[in-house]
Amino acid sequence: MRLSCKVAAALLCLGSLLLLYLLAGSAAAPPRPPAAPSAPARPAVPLARRRHQQQPRLSRSPPRRSPAGGKLAGARKPGDQKHLYEPSSLQCMHLAVVACGDRLEETLIMLKSAVLFSNRRLCFHIFAEDSLKPEFEKKLKEWPSSYTKKFEYNIYPITFSVGNAQEWKKLFKPCAAQRLFLPVILKDVDSLLYVDTDVLFLRPIDDIWHILKEFNSTQLAAMAPEHEIPKIGWYSRFARHPYYGTTGVNSGVMLMNLTRIRSTQFKNSMIPSGLTWEEMLYPLYQKYKNYITWGDQDLLNIIFYFNPECLYVFPCQWNYRPDHCMYGSNCKAAEEEGVSILHGNRGVYHDDKQPTFKALYEVIRDFPFEDNLFQSLYYPLQSKFLDTVHTLCGRIPQVFLKQIEKTMKKVYENRVIVYLGANHRF
Repeated sequence: MRLSCKVAAALLCLGSLLLLYLLAGSAAAPPRPPAAPSAPARPAVPLARRRHQQQPRLSRSPPRRSPAGGKLAGARKPGDQKHLYEPSSLQCMHLAVVACGDRLEETLIMLKSAVLFSNRRLCFHIFAEDSLKPEFEKKLKEWPSSYTKKFEYNIYPITFSVGNAQEWKKLFKPCAAQRLFLPVILKDVDSLLYVDTDVLFLRPIDDIWHILKEFNSTQLAAMAPEHEIPKIGWYSRFARHPYYGTTGVNSGVMLMNLTRIRSTQFKNSMIPSGLTWEEMLYPLYQKYKNYITWGDQDLLNIIFYFNPECLYVFPCQWNYRPDHCMYGSNCKAAEEEGVSILHGNRGVYHDDKQPTFKALYEVIRDFPFEDNLFQSLYYPLQSKFLDTVHTLCGRIPQVFLKQIEKTMKKVYENRVIVYLGANHRF
């Protein structure tokens, strides 16, 4: 009898607990609110056209006119009108590139890599020959709206404000010297990241943009060393002109505070007093033109040789080139953190000398925008790397894959959080 009473009491307790659990679970999960209709995505359009469209402003603050009184300017010749931006552009991370000749595809793949992984809105400043402008506009319009809403762009003609334009245009590679004139042309842009067309972003631009906050009071630009080992570096062995530090710097990835550049008086080897950036460029070129090999990069090295306090040097992972692995791995930052920005100089995306670099370029080029990053980008990349193990760069796949894998995981996590946030009330 006592046993029967105990069994009955135990069953009664279990039933009570189950009832309480069910009641608590239903109370903790409120009904989902009806989903609000989503607004249609806004395609990327040239900055110059935005003033002709009636669109809601992205900024909550009231619009402010610039000191010049303008709103927006298209790509115009110098002196016609300043390039001014509406309030939404002030929140952009500004990215500049110069494209001439056959660099259309390379430039588009670089821009694609920037859009794929970055978080904040981007403003592209594309300097290109007139014949390339309609091609850029056509290709960028073909991108899906889910990505074109993440950026805006402007296309500018190739212009040089001082000196002989033909001389500047032929310096080193076609149009490469244009980067020297960015502080002069983009007068209303405070800070800017310049990259060569043969660059690929393997992590968000947001991360290198944060380096601007690490500048001290005198620094106004940031670049990576040309080499990590002085005894095999080009500048330390062959340069016939002054250069920065022990190995020089590479200008393929250059972060700039344009406001500081425009307001600084630079020390130089031509006159005892300082010169502004624009005043200095052409006399500097005239003095050293018979001694420079790498064009505008050499001029930048000369400038920062005389003004070392103005330069911030970031690690090689932010400008990773074949030199960092083709003679053996020598970029410690990339070994620890992975490659952040890949720089495929020497045309390695288009020949078979460095198949690891070519594999990364081709996988990003062929990736369909709306596909799954792991299935259509990361896994094909791993497969291609199996064919590169016969090279020194191919023997360290983890250096190339570490950062891009981390970046894709963050992109996936962000999408999951956004999805959950849109469908659940916390």
